[in-house]
Amino acid sequence: MSVFRGSDIVEFAIRVEENGENFYRYAIQLAKDEETKKMFSLLADQEKQHQKVFRRIFAAMEKYTPPETYDGEYAAYLHNYIDGNVIFDKKALDEEFAKIKDVAAALDFAIKRELDSMLYYHEIKRLVPENEHTVIEDIIEEERKHFKGLSKLRQRYVK
Repeated sequence: MSVFRGSDIVEFAIRVEENGENFYRYAIQLAKDEETKKMFSLLADQEKQHQKVFRRIFAAMEKYTPPETYDGEYAAYLHNYIDGNVIFDKKALDEEFAKIKDVAAALDFAIKRELDSMLYYHEIKRLVPENEHTVIEDIIEEERKHFKGLSKLRQRYVK
């Protein structure tokens, strides 16, 4: 059963990357040394690069145009869903942000977001037409690369 189109998921992925970039820009402020600041800056830049990659993919895809009662209604729905209910739940994020006091906690937070993202994409793939699964798998692979890098980096902060 197809509920979403691949283009919906790519649009979702772009929004997740935007939120991830914002988080890493926030994490720069938590860093106490220049090396860690550079690391978070690099991660933010990688999120920005992912946005560009996903935007190119999105531009090449056939778009789903659902019936709307006003222009932009569907996009607004997707953004509200992403920001408020899935990986970046506002209330949960605020609570987790309050707990982030150091670089290790920021990395743990980022690793959890990557894992949540991968799980979400694996699950949502079942709701996308089979001929569009490849694009979802590409997104998962990008998230997996980020997870691996963050996990390796996190080992430096294990005491």
